[in-house]
Amino acid sequence: MMISAGLIKELREMSGAGMLDCKSALEKTNGNIEEAMDWLREKGFATATKKSSRIAAEGLAKIFIKDNKAVVVEVNAETDFVSKNEEFVEMIDTIGGVILDSKANSVEDALELSYEEGTINDLIVAKTAKIGEKLSLRRISVLEKETDQHFGEYLHNGGKIAVLTLVEGGNEEVAKDVAMQSAAMKPQYVLIEDVPEEVVAREREVLKEQSMNEGKSEEIATKMVEGRIKKFFKEIVLVEQAFIKDGDIDVKTYLNNNNAKLLQMIRFEVGEGMEKRSDDFASEVMSQIKGE
Repeated sequence: MMISAGLIKELREMSGAGMLDCKSALEKTNGNIEEAMDWLREKGFATATKKSSRIAAEGLAKIFIKDNKAVVVEVNAETDFVSKNEEFVEMIDTIGGVILDSKANSVEDALELSYEEGTINDLIVAKTAKIGEKLSLRRISVLEKETDQHFGEYLHNGGKIAVLTLVEGGNEEVAKDVAMQSAAMKPQYVLIEDVPEEVVAREREVLKEQSMNEGKSEEIATKMVEGRIKKFFKEIVLVEQAFIKDGDIDVKTYLNNNNAKLLQMIRFEVGEGMEKRSDDFASEVMSQIKGE
C-alpha cells in the first residue's frame, strides 16, 4: 500500500526515528501506526523513544568551515554535564563534517544524510541510548562565500554561543571582531533596514506614550521619540552598536575604517527560546523509580 508523507511524519514525531525507518516500519505493518511503533521498538528504538518527551535545552553550538563553505550547528542534550562528554562532542563533530560535505540546508535534510555507520538520525538515536539523555539536532545554518569575502567565527564559553559572520572586504580579523561583538552584545538585527516596520512602529508608540506620561506636549513628545528611537537601534542593530573594542566608534564605523561590509551574521545561543529543565532532585529520583 502507499504510505502517505503525513503518516510518516506522525510516526517520526512519535518515535524520534528516522524518516526512512518510519517508512519501512509502516510498509511492513500495512500502515498501522501502533504496530509500526512496536516494530521500531523491536529494532532498538525503545530507549530513544522513551526519552523523546523530555526537555533537551543544554548542549553545544559549533562552527565548521571548509574552503568557501561554513556550517553552524546546535545539538541539544538535557544537562550541561553531557555537553562536556567526549562522545557527545565527537558526535557533533561527525554531524558538522557530514553536513559540510553535503548539500543539506535544513535539519530534516541533515538527519537523512548518510555516514559510514548509517544516517545522522541513526547516530543521534544510538548516542541517546548510550549516553542516557535525549539528544537532538536543533538547527543548522549554512553560509557560502566568494573569493573577496571572509568568514569570522567566534565561540563563547566553550560553545554555549557560536557566531559566524560573512564580511566583504576587510580581512578575517575584522570578521572575527564583528562575530565577537555579536556574541557579547546579542543584537537582534544586522542593519536598521532589517528591523520589521511593525517593530519600529510599536516602539515609536511606546516611546511617545512614555514622553506624554512625563508631561510633555504631543509636539515635544514626537521630537523626543526620534532621539530615543536612535538609542533603540543602537541596542538591537549590530552595526549601530558601540564597538566593544573602542567605545568611541560604532561597528559601522569600524567596518568602514577597514573597507569592509557586513553581509550576514548567524548567532546561535544554546537553548535560547526553549524551556529549561527544572526538575528538583526528589522529582528526578521519583521519575527514575517510576521509569519515566
